[in-house]
Order: sequence, then structure tokens, then C-alpha cells
Amino acid sequence: MPPPIPGLGLRSGVFDNIVCWQCTKRALLKAKRPVPNYPARFFTKSTQPRNTTPTAAAAAVLPHQKLRAGYFVSNSLLARFNGTNVAPTATTAPDVTDTSTLLPHRRRQAERRNAAVLAGAGASGSSASSDAPTATMAPDASSQLAAAAAQHPADSFRRKLSSLLSLSKPRLTVLVVLSAMVPYALYPVPAFLSTAATATPSLSPLTLLFLTTGTTLCSAAANALNMLYEPDTDAKMSRTRTRPLVRRLLTTKAAALFAIGCGVAGTLALYWGVNPTVAFLGASNIVIYAGMYTPLKRLSVLNTWVGAIVGGIPPLMGWAAAAGETATADGTWRELLFASDGSSLGGWLFASLLFAWQFPHFMPLSWGIREEYKAAGLRMLAWTNPARNSRVALRYSLVFIPICLGLCAAGVTEWSFAVTSAPVNLWLIAEAVKFWKYEGHKGSAKGLFWASVWHLPVVMVLALAQKKGMWSRVWRSVVGEPEEEDELDEFYDDEEDSTA
Repeated sequence: MPPPIPGLGLRSGVFDNIVCWQCTKRALLKAKRPVPNYPARFFTKSTQPRNTTPTAAAAAVLPHQKLRAGYFVSNSLLARFNGTNVAPTATTAPDVTDTSTLLPHRRRQAERRNAAVLAGAGASGSSASSDAPTATMAPDASSQLAAAAAQHPADSFRRKLSSLLSLSKPRLTVLVVLSAMVPYALYPVPAFLSTAATATPSLSPLTLLFLTTGTTLCSAAANALNMLYEPDTDAKMSRTRTRPLVRRLLTTKAAALFAIGCGVAGTLALYWGVNPTVAFLGASNIVIYAGMYTPLKRLSVLNTWVGAIVGGIPPLMGWAAAAGETATADGTWRELLFASDGSSLGGWLFASLLFAWQFPHFMPLSWGIREEYKAAGLRMLAWTNPARNSRVALRYSLVFIPICLGLCAAGVTEWSFAVTSAPVNLWLIAEAVKFWKYEGHKGSAKGLFWASVWHLPVVMVLALAQKKGMWSRVWRSVVGEPEEEDELDEFYDDEEDSTA
């Protein structure tokens, strides 16, 4: 029996399972009792056999908590800090955020994240393993829409609508449409297209409507065909495994009819509402994306370059749409895309801008999920040749400064655009150098990815704000100064000279 400690008034049995002074001291402090100054030798060894089953009183004073295996590894905060997520095990509940104490807007965001997490856990099912942590990404917009569709009844209209919208990859489609609208707005319109109301050169709003509608439908068709082709690989990747065809929210027949309908309607809208050249470019983008890029991902790393071509075509569509309204000849593809006076140079510069942007954007993105690409059998430089992956990102990040200078020289923007776009271009280059130096490690992939996310909209907005001649026309309209030269008279003079 352990030596008695008089005067403490503790319940009997408290020290039955305690054999050392440190344990006794912790028990006394836990019970808020004074600690006597006893020598440690009185508590070094018990005179009776040790009781291996602690009593209820001892358990109350000295509670022991056994941490489950992988407690610290699966901690969500550590996972977010390291840029990785842990695949849930069969006995691990999904990491759902408590929304009861959050502000309303934060609560709505957390509820959407919780829905995506629960949808991902349901889709993975028993296929999730307890292997080492693997890098994953947040579900894309298609997966989030699919998760929202799954919450509605099977025959409801909202379920079908959300599933069809998910097929179109809405965020990617919006980016494609915006990349077509910016060159359309920046096209240098001659003064003879000025409207009577504003005396400002203007293009047709109806043409812009057909351009955006047709481009949206063509993009939706290409994305739907992409999902039709690779549901097996989508099921193997964290950010795509909850897409509608993987979760069987839609039948293959319904998805195919949606893709074909969008493709036909989009091409016809571009043909009748814009011009045949833009319609051909829209149809070509569907063929290249769904018929070349998608199957090539299983065969060669060249798929990234083919996908970059797909990204460069929409700006060319917007430029050709605007050029078709000012065409003075037959308006064929030669005049719209390869004008003899060099007026089509701006469209090709915008196309090269979007083409080059794909690499500093996609290379770090694919590096973060390179193991998933490898497991899915998709050949990406991120896992086949990481060193080349970083070199390609750096190489294409260097071309934005000359492209911006080219837009100034081509008369698309003012020369001030070369100065104002330099900081964001240099920022992208600096992050690309880090990505090349560390080959994606030490946070360099994340830094380059977010730099690319901000780079494109900033460059586009700066170009729109510094369109050639825009502020001079605003100044003349404000102060009432006359035009320096009448382009309308020059146009008619040229017409008279050509008929003479």
C-alpha cells in the first residue's frame, strides 16, 4: 500500500494505481489539493502488486486520452498549411466546418464547401484508402454544380438543369467568352462608324450578342464532349470525381445530345449573326479540344500545346467579328485574319497572349496534382519531366512584355500600356523564376499559379482602359474641341479616287 498522506482528505482508492511522486503530484494538482514536500523515495516502488485496472476515482483524477493513429497527419489545419489534403479513411468522417458561429456570408461559403466535401466523400465511397497523404485540389465549378444537383429529386427540373450546366464547365466558359469580348472591344473602329447619338465609334451590339452567345454554346459543347470522353479518368482525380457523368446524374445519351445541340446552335449563331470566319473558328475549337486535345492527354505531353491553341482561338474570334463590320472588300477570312494593311496584327497578338498564358497557369496547377495525373494515366510534364515543366513555364512568361509592346506598336493601345503592364508582367516573371529554381517546391508552384490568376485580368483591364484614342475622344467631348481630322471625309475621298 502506498504511504499515507494525512490531512488531504482525498477519497479512498485515489492512489491505488499511482507508484511515483510525479504521478502523485499531478493527481494532487488536478484535484486542487496542496502538494506535500515528501521525498521521492517513498513513492518509487509499491509494497503491493500494482493494480492494472484503474478505479473510477483514479480515472476521474487522471483521465487518459488515447489519440487515434494519424491524428496529427489528418489535421485539416496542417493539411491546408502544407497545401495538401488527406484522403479520408473508412473510419474518418469528412472534415465539415461548424457554421453556427460564423457570419452570414462566411456561413454560406462554409455550407457550400461542406456540401462539396460531403459529395466528394460519397462519390469516393469505399475506394478511398489510408495511404500517405496526397496533394489534391478543391472541386471545380462542374463538381460543385453536380453536388448541388444531387441534392434534388431524380426527376426534378433543377437537378437536370444543374447537371447540364455542370457539363459546360461554367467558369472556363466564362473565361473563354471574356477572352473573345476584350479584343472585340479593343478593335480600332474607324470614325465613319460613329453613332449619331454619341459621335463615338461603335460596333453593333447585336453582333456582340451573337458573338457571346455563339462562343458560349461552342465552349459548352467542347467541354461536354470532353467529359463524355474521359469519365474513367475523371473518377480517379479529386477535383473531377464528382462530375455529373462520374456520379451518373445524367445518361451518356443525354450528355451527347446536349453537346451536339450546343455545338450546332453555337456554330449557326456565329455564322448568321457574325460571319462565316468566326463560325469556322468556333467549330474548329470544338474539334481541336474534344477531338485532339482530350485523347492526346493519354498519349503525349504535347497535349498542353494543343490545349494552348484552343485558348488562343477565342481572342481571334472576337477580333475577326469586329473586323467583319469594317470590312471594305468581300469580308473573307483573308481580309479578316491576314489583312494586307496589317490591321489584323492586333488579333494575332491577343491570340498569342492567351496562348502563352496557358503555360505559366497550367504548369504549376498540374504540378500540385501530378501524382493524380500519373495515377489516371494522363501524360503531363509535371510528372514525366518536372525540370522541363518549370522551364516551359518560365520561357512563356518572358513573352508578355514584347506582346504588350506589340499591342502598342500595332495601334491597339496607347504607349502608356507598355509602362502600366510592366509591373504585373515582371511579377509573373519573378514567380516563374522561383518555380524554375525550385521546380515547384517551397511554395513556388502556388506562387506562380496565383500570379497567373491575377495576371490575365489585370492585363486585359489595363488594355481596355488605355485603348488607342479613347481618352482623346473623351477629352474632346468634354471640352468641346473639334476633331483633328475628319475620317469620314477621308473615307469618301478614297472611295471617289478609287472609282475615278
